[in-house]
Amino acid sequence: MKLQQLKYLLAIVDNGLNITAAADRMFTSQPGVSKQLKLLEDELGLQLFARKGKSLHRITRAGEHVVLHARSIMSEVEHIRSLAEGFYREEEGTLTIAATNTQARYVLPEILRNLRRQYPKVRLNLRQGTSDQIADMMSSSDIDFAIASGSDHRFGNLLRLPGYQWDRVIVVPSNHKLTKLDRNLTLDDLADYPLVSYAFSFEDDQTLNNAFLARGLDAKIVFTARDSEVVKNYVRMGVGIGVVAGMAYEPTDKKDLTAIPVKGLFPRTTTWVGIRKNTLLRCYMADFLRLFAPHLSGDQIERVTHAGSQREVNELVGSAGLPVRNGFDSKLSVAA
Repeated sequence: MKLQQLKYLLAIVDNGLNITAAADRMFTSQPGVSKQLKLLEDELGLQLFARKGKSLHRITRAGEHVVLHARSIMSEVEHIRSLAEGFYREEEGTLTIAATNTQARYVLPEILRNLRRQYPKVRLNLRQGTSDQIADMMSSSDIDFAIASGSDHRFGNLLRLPGYQWDRVIVVPSNHKLTKLDRNLTLDDLADYPLVSYAFSFEDDQTLNNAFLARGLDAKIVFTARDSEVVKNYVRMGVGIGVVAGMAYEPTDKKDLTAIPVKGLFPRTTTWVGIRKNTLLRCYMADFLRLFAPHLSGDQIERVTHAGSQREVNELVGSAGLPVRNGFDSKLSVAA
């Protein structure tokens, strides 16, 4: 059996069982199509068409089954050709990433800059949003990767590859009373002050709220925002003390803000990249994942894309030590 015979078979069906029209469509002769159809029927030992004289009258029941499978085979052939064309042009294409504001601002610039150097012909699109918005974005087929922290329940349809962890820090004006303590901060200390933090910290995963509740304390939340810069600005205005990701404390902040590590007060947070199951990784997509999660091997990353569940992913990468990203000041990296 040859692919050309299946092509002729489908051309006959698609042209109303008219062999001459099928031959014209395939840019060949009518006798040639008839010969290949007979060879196919002889090989299969099946009559695919009922005939009236020299004309085809209708498709037989056996023929209907063969046509159905022939369409499936030819569809896969076209898919393989598309893959070949895609891999031939691996250094060109578009990579679209949906990420939270914190990751987009403080982590991705370096990664995307390095990727851009490797693949100058690849167009990079970065879309920012909340966890809810990113989950909605992933319903669109043009988003390749989602990057977020926590809120795993929103992304159960994705395979989540852990990239790094980060800790929260307390940010206060440089002359604040808390900067003068000669001991580690406690939740009791923080409970005495109004708090300014990320909106999701208290609404989505409840990480911070639960930490206070476990101590029988109430968190005095006075302001929440999606962006670290907004949180820091409200700290500068005296609205409250800030709770932000360690990576969000930048060198320029040192002139008027102080970041205080909070050893063990809050759980360390993991940021992951979400990909759809059975995603075919173009070369630049695989290299993005390597830049995002350099602690993982290329083999691990490739196997993740073929995993059938998040449990399989966890088994594949669970033993890999995650790096910690806590900003420019190494003193803010608190050991787990």
